Amino acid sequence: MERRRRVVVRGEVQDVGFRLFLYENASAMDISEFYARNIPEGVEVLVGGPDAEKFVAFVRDARFERGEIREVVAEEYTGKIMPIERFAQNFMLSQMSKFVSVGLDMLKTQREMLENQRKMLENQHKMLEKQDKMLENQRKMLEKQDLMLEKQDKMLEKQDLMLEKQDETVKEIRALRQDLKAYMEERFAKIEREIAEIKSKLGML
Repeated sequence: MERRRRVVVRGEVQDVGFRLFLYENASAMDISEFYARNIPEGVEVLVGGPDAEKFVAFVRDARFERGEIREVVAEEYTGKIMPIERFAQNFMLSQMSKFVSVGLDMLKTQREMLENQRKMLENQHKMLEKQDKMLENQRKMLEKQDLMLEKQDKMLEKQDLMLEKQDETVKEIRALRQDLKAYMEERFAKIEREIAEIKSKLGML
């Protein structure tokens, strides 16, 4: 006898593969009509077929490792329910749509990550260019310092030569003074001798 039942499963049963779990088990039973959807309190399942009560009993005793079933409430259902094959098609299309959406989100995220990486590489490139410019400026400054040091060395060399020449000049002046002093002393001594001779001749001594 065809029976239709509405089952509400409350708990942590959304986005954990619970509806697929229910469909796979309903497909294994003699369930000809099946529909499952997420509702605020959990998952709503509509089933129809000779084994509808057997399916309800299965749900009551089910152990779903990826979620938590807190309560199962079943009641008679008199509305229409789509064939289980149609639900399978719609469900698979819905899951594929989710996969495509997730894939597009992942691609968008990857593009954003690649764009961020590109910007980071551009910033690194700019930083390296600045570092290169700084190093080039430092090299030029060192070159200028080397030139200044060379000029200073040349100036010091010239100063050393000038000091050497000054020393030589001072030595020459000292030598001339000594020669002049000796010459003057000799001249004075000669003059004194000549004066003494003249005085002697004149009887002044």
